[in-house]
Amino acid sequence: MRHPLIRIGSSCLALALLSAVPQAGAMDAAALPASTANAMAQAASPQAIAEYRRKLAEYQEIRGAFEQEAGAYWDAISDKRRGRNAKRRDHQPIDADDYVLTQPPVYTGPKRPINPAPEPEPGRPPREHKAIPVVADLLQAAAQQYQFKPQLPASEMEFKRAYARVAAAAGLTREQAVRVYAFETGGTGNYDVQSGIEHGGTRAISTAIGYNQLLTTNSVELVAEQGTELVRALTAKAAQLSGAPRKAMDYKLSVLKRMVAEARSVPDEWSAHGKIADTQAGWAIHAMVLDIDVGPLLQTHKLLTSVIFARTKGYNRPLTAAELEMMNLTGDGTGLDMVTMPQALREQVPTSNFFQRSGYERNPVAIRHNTVAKLLAVTDSRMDSNSNLPGARDLAAAF
Repeated sequence: MRHPLIRIGSSCLALALLSAVPQAGAMDAAALPASTANAMAQAASPQAIAEYRRKLAEYQEIRGAFEQEAGAYWDAISDKRRGRNAKRRDHQPIDADDYVLTQPPVYTGPKRPINPAPEPEPGRPPREHKAIPVVADLLQAAAQQYQFKPQLPASEMEFKRAYARVAAAAGLTREQAVRVYAFETGGTGNYDVQSGIEHGGTRAISTAIGYNQLLTTNSVELVAEQGTELVRALTAKAAQLSGAPRKAMDYKLSVLKRMVAEARSVPDEWSAHGKIADTQAGWAIHAMVLDIDVGPLLQTHKLLTSVIFARTKGYNRPLTAAELEMMNLTGDGTGLDMVTMPQALREQVPTSNFFQRSGYERNPVAIRHNTVAKLLAVTDSRMDSNSNLPGARDLAAAF
């Protein structure tokens, strides 16, 4: 069961779509250290305090009116989404009336004023930051949990050839595979590229790894749902080997089967798979993205499941790379909602229809390219430019 919400990706556009950008606003002086707050309080004049209270009342009135308007808008977005889902279940057509066709309200009022005489807040425990595993952590988890080391490719081209071979055999086109790769990795990413650690970045911002930027939860979910196919593919490879290579493949198969059992030990739900993904066992499963035999299968199935989903919903026209990327980024259900729209409707429907409010307000590209047509167009544009870069050209040549 693929997650229906936008995930964090690696390319510049995907990153802009998904990154959490703090909202601009004045820092409340109450958040300052107690000593600073006390000094400010002693220095504040009655006139300054009175002016602050006047501005605060003005701010609260204006902000309150905006929140009421915005709340009604986003309630309408949710209501329309539920209506579309019900119509699809009943095989009824979707039209313009099933979307909110106005753009979200934008707050243009004053910022919250700074209190010149703040009261110090009681001490708060430091916020716990969850560590994001990187490749070394995944490999260590695989060794500890399964006494296994993924077979890394001898070269980047070896992995690209393996991926191209698997993708083509599964029915993905070269255009789909290359353009999605170009978008997700910026056109230069290696098989182990991780979101945040590319193009000069030094800190991982998510667990998204590889050509199609699989999250840890994606890997757990794919192993659970595609486990039978993964085992079948490796069994066929093993049958063609002998000696030490056969022994190594047989051991890899035994590890994969244990991973499948682990991934299937919970209900087939994104949240349940996410709980496994946050454990050492989940990190070990995610390490299979790096394996020369399993990694291309996982990368392929990440896209192939979207293609199959569209077909099962009666959408038989080949997906363009940009349409496939919308499903890859947003989840199959939400992506198909955009993909199945006629062009005239794409020009009308705001991107806000496919977001929760908090996610939309953190996504500058979705705000700037604020209709479905514009969002698909900018995705295509980024794919066009990145497809000319070395990594994308190498992948195209591998097909």
